[in-house]
Amino acid sequence: TNTYAPTEYLEKIFTEAISEPDVVALSIATRPDCLGNNVLGLLEKLNKIKPVWVELGLQTIHEDTAEYIRRMYPLSVYDSAIENLHKIGINVITHIILGLPNESKEMMLESVKYVGDKTDGIKLQLLHILKDTDLCDEYELGKFDVLTIDEYIDILCDCVEVLPENVVIHRLTGDGDKKLLVAPMWSADKKRVLNSINREFTKRDITQGRKVK
Repeated sequence: TNTYAPTEYLEKIFTEAISEPDVVALSIATRPDCLGNNVLGLLEKLNKIKPVWVELGLQTIHEDTAEYIRRMYPLSVYDSAIENLHKIGINVITHIILGLPNESKEMMLESVKYVGDKTDGIKLQLLHILKDTDLCDEYELGKFDVLTIDEYIDILCDCVEVLPENVVIHRLTGDGDKKLLVAPMWSADKKRVLNSINREFTKRDITQGRKVK
C-alpha cells in the first residue's frame, strides 16, 4: 500500500524516483481507501513533472466476496478514488482477481464490465492458494474449488471481449511463489500457461485492435 505513510515521506521517495532521467513515468500501487486529500495533492504535483499512474487493488465488485477476503472497504470507496484521481488527470489501473471463492463466471465478468467503464487500464490475476493462509485452510477443507487452466482461459477471453477498446490490459495472469503454491498447480508452468493463452486468443481473434501489454 504505497500511499500509506506520512505525505512528507512519500514526497521524498516519489520525487527521488521521478527525478531519475531514465524514469518516464511513476506507477504507484495502493488501496482506494488510502488516498486522502494530502496524498491526492502530492500526486497532482508529481503528475506535472512526469506521468503518474495509480494502481488500485479492487479484486471484485461483489460485497459478499469483498467481505470474505477482508478487503475492508465498500465499492463506493473505489468509485470515489477513481473520480478523484481522474479529476487531477491521473490514469488508473485496476486489479481484478479471477477465481475468487464462490464467484461464478458471470460474477467475474460483472466486475470486469464495471471497472471497464471507469478505469484506464486493468490487471487480471488468477487466484493463487498459498501455504499458511486462511484461504489455504478453507481450500483444504473443500469449501471451494480453484479454476482449471481451460476454465481460466475461457473466462480470460470473455473478460477481454467485454472490455472497452480504450482500456489497456496490463496483465493477463501472474505467478504464485512456487515454494508456497498449493493450487492451482498448473499455474506454475508459465510456458504452458502463456502458450495456451496465445493459442486461444489467436483462435478467437481476441486481441484484434486491442492494447495488451
